[in-house]
Amino acid sequence: MKEGKRILVVDDDMDIVEQVMAMLESDGHAVIGANSREEAEETLLTVIPDLVVVDLMMEEMDSGFVLCHHIRKVYPETPIIILTSVTAKTGLEFATGTPEFRSWMKADVFMDKPVRPEHLKSEVRRLLSA
Repeated sequence: MKEGKRILVVDDDMDIVEQVMAMLESDGHAVIGANSREEAEETLLTVIPDLVVVDLMMEEMDSGFVLCHHIRKVYPETPIIILTSVTAKTGLEFATGTPEFRSWMKADVFMDKPVRPEHLKSEVRRLLSA
């Protein structure tokens, strides 16, 4: 793990976790992976992340939502990126720019999988510099 901003990456697909970790480590960040909401919540007991990247649908359909709400309770200033394939899997599209969406989502950025590495890195840099 490299020295830099601490980023927690949470996804039930270990391949995604490893890919995102490699992307962010190449930018000099210290990245920690978790494969479930429960594992992420345990990690949050001992690690204060500077940013979190969360999958929306993990062990339960709402795991990402629940985790985002938990993060906002314990670390309200920590930026959160939701990285999901919910639209491709379900056909549901979220109106991410509306005030209603932002009030219940509890995430700063909503990105669809697959994500281009430069797009994810750009959002991470933007959120960490804010």
